[in-house]
Amino acid sequence: MAFKLNGSPLAVDVPFTVGDINYPANWLRLSTADEKTAIGITEVADDPVYDSRFYWGNGTAKALDDVNATDENGDLIKNEDGSQMVIQGVKSVLKAQEKDIAGSLLARYDWYVVRKAEKSTAIPTAITTYRDGVRTACTTRETEITNCADTAALVTLYGSTEQSDKTWKPNMTQYPDDPNS
Repeated sequence: MAFKLNGSPLAVDVPFTVGDINYPANWLRLSTADEKTAIGITEVADDPVYDSRFYWGNGTAKALDDVNATDENGDLIKNEDGSQMVIQGVKSVLKAQEKDIAGSLLARYDWYVVRKAEKSTAIPTAITTYRDGVRTACTTRETEITNCADTAALVTLYGSTEQSDKTWKPNMTQYPDDPNS
């Protein structure tokens, strides 16, 4: 909740003066609504905050799908190599992030693969299973993203759902647990 005095914003935890009276920094937190109203302070709702993965700052949904870049005349814009410039939509950005996450999870155990190639030393089953699970989860997550028809569906996918035992379960497929953690 934000506060205003005579139309001007008042910062919480900052001392202020009304007339000849100086108020301490904690006064807005400790005072009642009636005390604030008595000196002319009004409460105003905070501006809404939107998840920047899906929305612009004003609450407008970002484009889900990729679009060809155009100039102010509507003409297509080309890259330096002559290919069409593409503006990535939310789905492409999120899928690229999933690939980065999977890559970092796999990278922890790449040394097993190198050792196998160089020395023919077997990769432990737990590591192979984990690496396969990471790749499968990444593919599934990308499919879940692709299958979202609108922004609301993406927001729901990236959220979680309360279970009957009062715990929260993510709506999206989860990566497997690290076998060494």
